[in-house]
Amino acid sequence: MMGKNNKQIKRKLRPEESNDIPEVIRDRPSIKVANRPGFSPLLLASLTLGILALLSLLIFWRPSSQPVAISSPPLPTPTSSATPGENPGEEVDNVLGHLPYAEAPQSELKAITPDGRLRMRTTAANEFLQMQGDARAEGVILVPISAFRSVQQQNQVFFGVKQQRNQQVRQRAEVSAPPGYSEHHTGYAIDIGDGRAPGTNLSQNFETTAAYKWLKNHAAQYNFENSFARDNAQGVSYEPWHWRYVGDRQSLETFFKARSLNTSSQPAPAPSNP
Repeated sequence: MMGKNNKQIKRKLRPEESNDIPEVIRDRPSIKVANRPGFSPLLLASLTLGILALLSLLIFWRPSSQPVAISSPPLPTPTSSATPGENPGEEVDNVLGHLPYAEAPQSELKAITPDGRLRMRTTAANEFLQMQGDARAEGVILVPISAFRSVQQQNQVFFGVKQQRNQQVRQRAEVSAPPGYSEHHTGYAIDIGDGRAPGTNLSQNFETTAAYKWLKNHAAQYNFENSFARDNAQGVSYEPWHWRYVGDRQSLETFFKARSLNTSSQPAPAPSNP
């Protein structure tokens, strides 16, 4: 009976009806992968090339309507206007390093002579009149020769005399500042003479007079200084008669700003005002 059953089991478990796959794997349900639609290699390559071409176009393409910046040509450096009688090639602005000064407003000027012909800035005028009075009390006569001059007046002083003397610009600039470059424009400058020695007016011989010696000893008390002393830092020729007021902030700024401007933009300085 037992042998019969074994034969029956053997018949049920024929070799062709079984295999050697482990049970743990055999019991795993089989999974069928569904066929998904894919891209053929040719189509994929075409799309890649198309994307690259589009990116290149976006990177390098510029609209033709975009405005193009055009550089303006550099402006020519302005030179001085020619005046009647001037040689066209002569330039005043760069002659011998004179310093530029603005013209004082007429409303800020005060007369220092009875006829009102000579004027200075009010603060400078008051100090000069006080200094003149104190000098006279000591027997010294300080005579104002020239004070404020407008640019128009300086134009005549410079070009008019130049024409009369048949001088070149450089020659004239050795003894007088061109218009726009005179300390007299500021209203703070004054040329002083000695009433007892008029022959020394506007000459270096003025240093031998009692007036100059008094100024040298006392002018600083009234806030005046000799603009162009011997071997001055500006390099202007010696002018013992030419004095300027430096007794307030505005006067100090006027002269020091001019000096700074000259240092940065002008050639070597040289003689100035008469």
